[in-house]
Amino acid sequence: MNSQRAYPKSFSFELFPPKTEAAELALKNTVAQLRQINPSYCSVTFGAGGSTREKTFETVVSIQEGMGIACAPHISCIASTRSYIREMLDAYREQGIKRIVALRGDMPSGMLTTGELRYANELVEFIRQETGNDFHVEVAGYPEVHPQAANAEKDLLNFKRKVEAGADSAITQYFYNAEAYFRFIDDCEKQNINIPIVPGIMPITNYTQLARFSELCGADIPRWIRKRLEVFGDDRVTIRTFGIDVVSKLCRRLLEQGAPGLHFYTLNQSDATLAIWHNLGLHGNNPA
Repeated sequence: MNSQRAYPKSFSFELFPPKTEAAELALKNTVAQLRQINPSYCSVTFGAGGSTREKTFETVVSIQEGMGIACAPHISCIASTRSYIREMLDAYREQGIKRIVALRGDMPSGMLTTGELRYANELVEFIRQETGNDFHVEVAGYPEVHPQAANAEKDLLNFKRKVEAGADSAITQYFYNAEAYFRFIDDCEKQNINIPIVPGIMPITNYTQLARFSELCGADIPRWIRKRLEVFGDDRVTIRTFGIDVVSKLCRRLLEQGAPGLHFYTLNQSDATLAIWHNLGLHGNNPA
């Protein structure tokens, strides 16, 4: 993991666009709380087939202009056209956005065709063709293999294509097995993939929700964690305490062994992320 140690540390978090006025107010409070970690940026998700396009744009502008935190909107290419993506890129560039998270995305329900761009590497290539180096382009990595990949080798080659197309850095899917991340980094180095690969971190606060997410995205919940969470049942307080301890230890090990930062999947909540942050003794974007 020596290559990852060479990169500056980046601490960031992910949000999703609010659907109601109450959720919008709650999100503003969450972002205000998360400002204390002095994030490198925050990312804002983009619904399947652009279903949250306007809300994603509004959320990004609101946070970057109103709260002074750099934002990285997600852009997905599934079910999109080149002109549609070009329009989004132009709009974000006009707003002073400097970072994009480029993803393949999910196929919307009822859609039968993928659109003009089928894969994330094609999207990255298109962004570079249209905007040069105007954006820092993030892509996704899968230490435990993308759920739709034929095998680990082909998944790694797909990741390499995104990097070769012009990706600047990557954020991984969340995981709870540090060895999966370290092996992924080793495999990337063997492929001469030389970009920062930041671990994605999902705090554990709700077992039912976590199990559902993990089933969809292919993230493994280690048996010992799953069995402990099953015993806790609906005891949210105990689940949260246990989850913060487990994820804090995971984060500490990742940082100690060279990970170039952490990217928290907050689910628009600040408490668990901040508890983990304080457990790590992190202050002002630097380890204590």
